[in-house]
Amino acid sequence: MKNYILLFCAASLIIGCSSKKAVEKKLHEPVAALFDASLKPFYHGVASGDPLQDRVILWTRVTPDDSVAEISVRWEIATDENFSSLVKSGSLKTNPARDYTVKVDVDGLQPNQYYYYRFHALGGTSPTGRTKTISADALDSLKLAIVSCSNWEFGYFNAYNIIADKEVDALVHLGDYIYEYATGKYGDTTIGRRHLPACEIISLQDYRTRYSQYHLDEGLRKAELRHPFITIWDDHEVANNVYISGAQNHQPEEGDFNQRKAAAKQAYYEWLPIREGNKHYRSFTFGDLAELIMLDERLEGRTMQADSVTAPDFESDTRSMLGTEQLQWFENSLKNSKTTWKVIGNQVLFSDLDITGMYKSGMPKNLDAWDGYPAEKKRLEQFILQNKINNIVFVSGDTHASWAIETMMDAGQGKTKKQQAIAVELGTTSISSGNGNEGNPDDSVKMKEQKLMKLNPHVKYVNNRDHGYLLLTLYPQRAKAEWFYVQTLRAVDNKETLGKRYTIDKDKHVLK
Repeated sequence: MKNYILLFCAASLIIGCSSKKAVEKKLHEPVAALFDASLKPFYHGVASGDPLQDRVILWTRVTPDDSVAEISVRWEIATDENFSSLVKSGSLKTNPARDYTVKVDVDGLQPNQYYYYRFHALGGTSPTGRTKTISADALDSLKLAIVSCSNWEFGYFNAYNIIADKEVDALVHLGDYIYEYATGKYGDTTIGRRHLPACEIISLQDYRTRYSQYHLDEGLRKAELRHPFITIWDDHEVANNVYISGAQNHQPEEGDFNQRKAAAKQAYYEWLPIREGNKHYRSFTFGDLAELIMLDERLEGRTMQADSVTAPDFESDTRSMLGTEQLQWFENSLKNSKTTWKVIGNQVLFSDLDITGMYKSGMPKNLDAWDGYPAEKKRLEQFILQNKINNIVFVSGDTHASWAIETMMDAGQGKTKKQQAIAVELGTTSISSGNGNEGNPDDSVKMKEQKLMKLNPHVKYVNNRDHGYLLLTLYPQRAKAEWFYVQTLRAVDNKETLGKRYTIDKDKHVLK
């Protein structure tokens, strides 16, 4: 959707700038300029993720002064910040093959419990992180911070900084955790934030360096310190508009795409607190209140995007967003879920969106979103309707805009045919990535928003001007969606405003 919503910068054709013969220490010297010496050797902080009822992933990165073959690391987890009530501890080793990252899957924990953790290595102790397991029992409420699209060059990650001070059960990241572009190709470098390495990232070392830089943002470090993350990748963790076998932003002169994809996936798993397995898609059950179903709409089963809605195979069922196995898993997850709310971690917009005459491309649909895969989308809509699955909430990223949508589908035939709501969709704006008013006056962007809503009466709210996050609070009888916006990206700042609030009653698909 970003190709339509914002003034899109063309992809760089620069070859990745790291070479196999480069000395590791020199590669990291530019990043080292961003280090906070007081955190040595844990410059990148700590993080936790993928919480379950009895376990959670703990993560850190140990940075030696020079390249070494191996580093011993000790970890501890307790129920108090002073570690007087130690629950578990252990030790392990890290090395250059893992880019000196550390990941521990700590089990034997209690449900719905806060824990504190830390690491020791090279004579230093990490900051103390806080995490939380998920509930096995009935819940009065569940609060999720929903984010996506954090671009270093567009500004400081102030939304992360603000979320760190909120009480939420988890932070859900819907993708574009990093961006692959070269310096100055997609961003605003006038504030002094320039991508490292300076070229478009292609090799494993390139991706590692970019993740290292992003983890040095103060806001991101603070959020990871305070809340467990549940993440999914979108396209820019590899390259723009990626699919199984290629990407819009990958050219033949940039080498073998599968090698690039493998490098991008390896760096992602090294640098994020995610449980590693054969499949990236997965789900999390919060008592009887909610199931969070995280979909992989990029690298699991997506076929190449269509060039046009008039393409001969546009409506063919051979064109897929999820792939056969994931699609079946998703349907089973929806049908078998015993929770009140089914929250879908969805990278690209699911709901129908008519953008006729809105953008220079002239395309009536965003073909990178679910609208570009109509056969599979229709199958899912029919499945939801036929199985009478209620209380589905799509939470979506990618567009750098906020959305509140009543998800409609055609039901019935002939004279009884009508539009019926089957879910709601809540889109989160970007942490920092450019949206409509980067280069355009606010008034003109507001006019486009109003025009889009007239074209699409089921769209109840759209904001393509502000940056921030979505706060989703679920209760047994209703859900509440709140969009918060930061005041600036150009300096570290923790001020925010509430932009909009909607509620959804249980068993209804109406935004109030």
